Amino acid sequence: MTRSVVVTGLGVVSPNGLGAKEFWTATLAGQSGIGPVTRFDASPYPVRLAGEVPGFTAREHVPSRLIPQTDRMTQLALTATDWALADAGVEPEELPEFDMGVVTASSSGGFEFGQDELRKLWSQGSQYVSAYQSFAWFYAVNSGQISIRNGMKGPSGVVVSDQAGGLDALAHARRQIRKGTRLIVSGGVDASICPWGWVAQLAGGRLSTSDDPERAFLPFDAGARGHVPGEGGAIVILEAAEAARQRGARIYGEMAGYGATFDPAPGSGREPGLRRAIELALADAGADPADVDVVFADAAAVPELDRSEAAAIAAVFGPRGVPVTAPKTMTGRLYSGAAPLDVAAALFSIEDGLIPPTTHVTARPDHRLDLVTGAPRTARVRTALVLARGYGGFNSAVLVRA
Repeated sequence: MTRSVVVTGLGVVSPNGLGAKEFWTATLAGQSGIGPVTRFDASPYPVRLAGEVPGFTAREHVPSRLIPQTDRMTQLALTATDWALADAGVEPEELPEFDMGVVTASSSGGFEFGQDELRKLWSQGSQYVSAYQSFAWFYAVNSGQISIRNGMKGPSGVVVSDQAGGLDALAHARRQIRKGTRLIVSGGVDASICPWGWVAQLAGGRLSTSDDPERAFLPFDAGARGHVPGEGGAIVILEAAEAARQRGARIYGEMAGYGATFDPAPGSGREPGLRRAIELALADAGADPADVDVVFADAAAVPELDRSEAAAIAAVFGPRGVPVTAPKTMTGRLYSGAAPLDVAAALFSIEDGLIPPTTHVTARPDHRLDLVTGAPRTARVRTALVLARGYGGFNSAVLVRA
């Protein structure tokens, strides 16, 4: 029999809330964390808005010995992990070290740390470059630092598939638990709001150049003009359901289904892969489209990408056949951290019977979406679908249910 895998802990570091409950309260209130960049002078660049995690001081959350060897991304991830473990009531030292693992996602690695060390190399010489540069920039560093800090020696890894990576990491964690591991720390946190990271993101051609925080990120809107980048994400604790129940853990919900596809080559004339990813996730969960109570959209805010996502949703659920939301309009796209944050929001929706809004957006009628806008919608939510797409053709879908 296939082991059921459940979420027992949530740790959130978001532009509109430090902490899971703080994030959810702000999201239901429509409070945005998008604003002018403060981490560097963005005035010479065509993009000047971001979703920055507010009020985070590393020394208040991370041991002082770790600060010189970690990027902001890792400091945020370590903090979110501490909160997630505490939320789950898990004391890592009380569990067998080889029965706990870490699987995270990353889109950029420790960009700011790498930028600072390259600056030293260019301006001062190689002898001034920190030895920590050898790993602090690396995609796998969050998994490594989390596992070392918590004594977790079980199956671990990192997934790099841009925005889709957060869901892919959760799926890989589920796979390891089904193979016998008791507990996996998973999710994604990214932070690349620095000049080097900014130039890299600009190269993708999908960033909004608007200076109005309320009009810059408008997925599914006639005014869609690209996304606002952000930092942060969510870390979740995944456990085998039987182990979680035996210890009396609070269970947020089950990670019931997963599907992933890759888009065909441009110009092939073949359909994008998102619809198939949705169908695979439903089949994996043994669910029908009618079972889904809400869809958390990828919401690229690029007209052609919005069109293809809306078409995929309508193809599976029918025109306006299911409520759709994109609360990331309040945070920006957090790359590998975006989808795990949506999973956290989906689990809160199940718990509270509220679908969070897509702020400042008026849905284009031709998209045929029942987009939740303006205010939260009261609904009986038992099953939620979370979608994510990564630059280059990655598509992932995860189904969570009560």
